[in-house]
Amino acid sequence: MTFDPDIAFVVAGRGDDPLVIMSLNGTCSLAALRDEAGRRRDHPCRAINMSSRALMLATPARARLGDGATAYIPSFGKLAGRVGRVMTGGFVMTLMLAPRQRERIVARLAWLQEHQAHDTRDLRRHQRIVPRDPFGQITFADGRCLSCLVLDMSVSGAALSADRVPPVGTLLTVGRLPARVCRHFPEGFAVSFLAEQHPADLERLLLGR
Repeated sequence: MTFDPDIAFVVAGRGDDPLVIMSLNGTCSLAALRDEAGRRRDHPCRAINMSSRALMLATPARARLGDGATAYIPSFGKLAGRVGRVMTGGFVMTLMLAPRQRERIVARLAWLQEHQAHDTRDLRRHQRIVPRDPFGQITFADGRCLSCLVLDMSVSGAALSADRVPPVGTLLTVGRLPARVCRHFPEGFAVSFLAEQHPADLERLLLGR
């Protein structure tokens, strides 16, 4: 099974098979990681985004390309597939679904996307992009650092998920970009950059790549 790069680098919500940004805790296991009895080990994970074809997970489990993977995510149940891409801090699994299960996943994702729009409507004027490798770092004015997930980004701002949610109005730096927290939403918080960025420089400055 090959990895389709459009799975993890798309305009959020495009087409009939929506890619939905989320932040859902769950568990995952990998065929290569087993305990002394030969059973798969369960590892904590967080679902970052999902379509009916692929699921991006943040997890301490170290995956190998092509390894069998299973994830349990609330609202979606048990999902099986193979590791299609390995990232620092997680992996993308291509989903192996029966036709009826895929139809149910598409319907569930469409419902989530519709209901997310009410609470997380993006006020940015510019096109949002889901980064291929979403792990970043926030630096606060006092020098403290906090790891974060970049849920999506545009030339004027980004949506982030982190263990701490700063108050609206907080000045901080995401990667190398100064920004201000402009709102909260169920999955995290949004920041607006203090200056609009050039599209070609955005991922490099925001995520250091």
